[in-house]
Amino acid sequence: MRPFFLSSLLAAPLLTGVAALPGRQDGEEVVSYSGYKVYRINTLGRTSAVRDQLAAGLSSYEPWHEDAGHLDVLIAPDETAVFEVLGLDYRVMHQDLGTSISAESSSATANKKGRKNQRQDKPLAWFDTYHNYDDHIQYFRDLHDAFPNNSEMVSSGTSYQGRDIFGIHLWGAGGPGKPAVLYHGTVHAREWIAAPINGYNAGDNQTRSFLDQYDYYIFPFVNPDGFLYTQTTDRLWRKNRQPPPNDTTNSACLGRDINRNWEHGWDANPRGSSTNPCSQTYRGAAPSDAPENAGFDAFVRHVRDGQGIKLYIDWHSYGQQLLFPFGYAETLYAPELGKWTKAASMVSEAIRDSSSSETTYTFGPSGANLYATSGSAPDHVYSVGRAAWSFTVELRDTGRFGFVLPPELIRPAAEEMWAGQKVLLALLDETFFDGVGAAQVYQGQAVDTPP
Repeated sequence: MRPFFLSSLLAAPLLTGVAALPGRQDGEEVVSYSGYKVYRINTLGRTSAVRDQLAAGLSSYEPWHEDAGHLDVLIAPDETAVFEVLGLDYRVMHQDLGTSISAESSSATANKKGRKNQRQDKPLAWFDTYHNYDDHIQYFRDLHDAFPNNSEMVSSGTSYQGRDIFGIHLWGAGGPGKPAVLYHGTVHAREWIAAPINGYNAGDNQTRSFLDQYDYYIFPFVNPDGFLYTQTTDRLWRKNRQPPPNDTTNSACLGRDINRNWEHGWDANPRGSSTNPCSQTYRGAAPSDAPENAGFDAFVRHVRDGQGIKLYIDWHSYGQQLLFPFGYAETLYAPELGKWTKAASMVSEAIRDSSSSETTYTFGPSGANLYATSGSAPDHVYSVGRAAWSFTVELRDTGRFGFVLPPELIRPAAEEMWAGQKVLLALLDETFFDGVGAAQVYQGQAVDTPP
C-alpha cells in the first residue's frame, strides 16, 4: 500500500443513480443566529446552582457544554442584557454567533475549483476548510478507488430519511479478518470537527504495522440526515431527523439523540437522558428505535461475533477529553479502568507534545469526568459489543469557539490527534499493562465489575 493521507472525512451516502435527499423541507427557513451570544460561565463547581439561577432569570437558554468548572450557554438577543446582570462570572465566546457561522459557512460552501487536486495531489489541503455534502461523497469514492485491494465500502443500514450509513473497511498485509478497530463519528450533527479528524498518513513503517495488525472500520458520518440539516437549515442541530412517537407533524420536536438511544444503560439514570421528545437529549421511546442505532447495533454484534472488536472510538466535540465507560453512573468503573487511565495519560501527553499550542486533553470515566449519559455508545459497545477498549474522544476546543471551530484549526486538530492515536494503537497489544488491572483505583473509589 503506497503512502496516502486517509481522511475518515464526513462519510456520505454513495447513492447510485439516486439524487441526494434534501436537508431542508419545502417552506422551511434557514435558522438565523444573528445577534445570539455564547458565554462561558465559571461555575466554581456550582453547576446546579448556576442552572437554577439561569432558569429563574431567563425565559430560555441553550446549554452547549459543561464540565466540573464551566457551563457554556447560548443566549438569544433579547435575553443577553438580562443574562449579563445576573452577577455570574463569565466571558464571551461568540459576540455574534451568526457572524461566526457565516465565516465558517463561507469555507464550507467555497467554490469547488481545485477540489479534485486537493483530494489527489495535495491531500493535506483537504483539512484547511470545511466541505459541503457532495464533496464528502466524492472524497470517499476517490479514497476507495485509490486502494481497491485494501479496502471495501461497508454499510450499517440507512438513516430515518433513507440515506445509506456507509463506512470504509481497511486492511493491510494478509487480507481482512483481524481484530477490529471501529471509528464512529458525527453522531451529533452540529459537531463538524468530529468528521474530518481521523486523518493519518500511512506511509511510515509504524502505520503500516497498524494496518497489518488490525482491520479498520471507519464510519465518520453516522447521522447524515442531521448533518445535512446543519448545512442547509440549522447549524446547531444535534439530533437525527426522526419525528416523535405518534406525531409526524411536530417539527419543533423532531429527532432522537442517537447517543442516548443505545440499549445498554438506556434508562439507567434519569439524569442521563430525557423522555421529552423536545429535549436535546431525548432518548427515544425504546432502545435503538432510531434506525441509525438499530443498524449500527446489528453491525457491532456482527463484528463482535466474527473477528471481535479491539478498539472502539466515538468521536465528538467539544471539550478536549478522553473518556471511557461508564457514562450512566458517576462511581461505576470498568475492570479495565487502570490500563485505560494509564493509556489515556500517555495519549494526552503525546497530543500535548505534538501540538505547537500544547493542547491538553483530560481523561477519565465519562460519568465521573463529564456528566451522566445514559444509553451512550461507548458503554454499549463495551458491554454488548465486548470491545476490549472503548472511548469517547471530545475534540477541540475548551471553550474559545465551541462547536463553531474556525477552519484553520482543523489541520492542527487532526495532526495532534493522530499523534495520540499512534500511541493508543501501539498500546493495544496490552503487554505494557501487565500487573495493571482491577486492583487500580480511581479518585479513591474501588473498581466495580460492570453489570
